[in-house]
Amino acid sequence: MGMSGARNRSRGTPIGSRNARAEPGLTFGPVPSRRFGRSLGINNIPPKVCTYSCVYCQVGRTIEMRCARRAFHGAATVAAAVRSRVHASLRAKEPVDYLTFVPDGEPTLDTGLGAAIHLLRSLGVRIAVITNGSLLSRLDVRAALAEADHVSVKVDAVREETWRKVNRPHRRLELRAILDGMRKFASGFPGIITSETMLVDGVNDGEEELRATAAFVGELSPETAYLAVPTRPPAEPWAVPPGEAALARAYEVFRTWHPRVEMLLGYEGDAFTAMGDPVADLLSITAVHPMREAAVRRLLDRGGASRHVVSDLIEAGLLAEVRYGPHRYYLRPVGPRRSSPRAAGSRA
Repeated sequence: MGMSGARNRSRGTPIGSRNARAEPGLTFGPVPSRRFGRSLGINNIPPKVCTYSCVYCQVGRTIEMRCARRAFHGAATVAAAVRSRVHASLRAKEPVDYLTFVPDGEPTLDTGLGAAIHLLRSLGVRIAVITNGSLLSRLDVRAALAEADHVSVKVDAVREETWRKVNRPHRRLELRAILDGMRKFASGFPGIITSETMLVDGVNDGEEELRATAAFVGELSPETAYLAVPTRPPAEPWAVPPGEAALARAYEVFRTWHPRVEMLLGYEGDAFTAMGDPVADLLSITAVHPMREAAVRRLLDRGGASRHVVSDLIEAGLLAEVRYGPHRYYLRPVGPRRSSPRAAGSRA
């Protein structure tokens, strides 16, 4: 039985409405990251506004598909929220290795991205941006990303048909322009660039697909070429990891084009940070980072909250419970696909 299965109303006040505290903030964490250590996440894009609607996306299908940039929260607002979170983390003796722009949408859609990065420099913490690279054909986007210390670029496929199947891009995007933009950015970026290729069984894990993708990634000369698989509930239930043989093949193919290839196959761990308001922490983290049941329990315990709040949040429509493989996950409902806990659970 999941955490929502047993309830004890007498242990606390139920959460029955969407209030300011319950809404996810502009920051979350620090959370354990497979690449960035203790990463303080920056959610600079509203829920699920993206250039892609990837089949494996951990926060569901895209609600608003767009490729035109615009201002969202404002650079000063984002920077102020990050400063507050960093200072709170330090007071709680929680280390922060990276400030990472990793919203539940595409961060480069934000016209204030470069300015926000610039404003955060005074904190003295390394800054990373995780992007799908779809807007790198634009000079202003390349200039904004050049402000960062580390940029992770998604390269799931370089063949048109496969790209459209796995990433489901905005209709105005052109793959050739995207790849050219990635080459231009990689050739002039002074910081760390890494690539990530998410492998989905039967979609982009064939040998010819892998060779084409690996060859292009080799042109970017990333510090590390990461190969990943879905480890959390995906947008589409059929978007599952390839088998072990296919993963071994992918690793060997990529090694022929790049000296440093790493697999991202494991769970990051449960060391999520409680910052004094466990309900707000839970909602902020799960807006971008689905959490296993054990991680949720640990977060609530560290914040001194009773576990029945999970049931209250689900009942209020603020949290969804899904099963993926042997584990139970909790995440924020996004769009019609996860409009209710029952619907979310039925698709896992």
